[in-house]
Amino acid sequence: MITDEPSPLSNESALTPQTQTEVSAVETPSTNGRWLELFKAFGVWGGSVAFLILIPLLFAIPYFAYLVYSKRIPTAEQLVQDKTFLLLQILAVIPAHLFTLGLAWLLVTNRRRRPFAQTLGLSWPPGLPAWRGFSVCFLVAIVLLGVGAVITNLMGGGKTDLDKLIESSYQARLATAVVAVLTAPLVEEVIYRGMLYPALERVTGMGGAIAIVSFLFAGVHVYQYWNNVGVILAITILSITLTAVRAFSGRLLPSVVIHLVFNGLQSLYLILEPYYKKPENVQPAPALLELYQSLHHLLF
Repeated sequence: MITDEPSPLSNESALTPQTQTEVSAVETPSTNGRWLELFKAFGVWGGSVAFLILIPLLFAIPYFAYLVYSKRIPTAEQLVQDKTFLLLQILAVIPAHLFTLGLAWLLVTNRRRRPFAQTLGLSWPPGLPAWRGFSVCFLVAIVLLGVGAVITNLMGGGKTDLDKLIESSYQARLATAVVAVLTAPLVEEVIYRGMLYPALERVTGMGGAIAIVSFLFAGVHVYQYWNNVGVILAITILSITLTAVRAFSGRLLPSVVIHLVFNGLQSLYLILEPYYKKPENVQPAPALLELYQSLHHLLF
């Protein structure tokens, strides 16, 4: 079990035992320091949730105002089937993720006083060649995809809000694939396994940190998958695995790679699916009906 965090100050392998002890004393946070780090981690987590709620709303307001100005005020049912509106909701996730990453960078680096990647542990565990690390992470992602497929097939469940967004247009599929590959793995891992896990581990221990982080990660996805228990269970297994890998490897990079491969293979399926599967009529996503009501109250 590896419990030492990667040092932002030095390379421990090049230090004498006496120097290592001195560095350890500097790096070990006090009780107040531990709670401060935990407060910062939850601040970034809360900020990420707020950005994912507010920025899509801000993206929708100009388009909704344009429809009102054009005297084409849509009903709730019409708006949530509008392909442009749905595409904007997906694209808005990209700036939401970038704002979150910027906030995380600001707090992790302590305003450029510490290196971002080294502080978070964005490296392979000592002694593990990169090619072997990538190979193991790829296999783990394949296993997780297989387990998820079995669970969702056995448990069934209806189409989720995310399914309905994706199936609204091919452009929505492409936008979802871009988000899932380019921003989601890095940003989500930085928040949950990069910041929340080490902060919680110092306060609750490894077991408590794994449980809390896994619950938080799965919990924020319930809103997207609320009507499909099988998908929620699969996401929970993914979360536990990613957090356990972070805990036992002592590094964040393996979790990022597993998450990237997991999302990447699903994104490839999303892009190719319309070429061999007949599209279905998509009903409005209930979550977007709530968004429409928010827009209506803001502008009228």
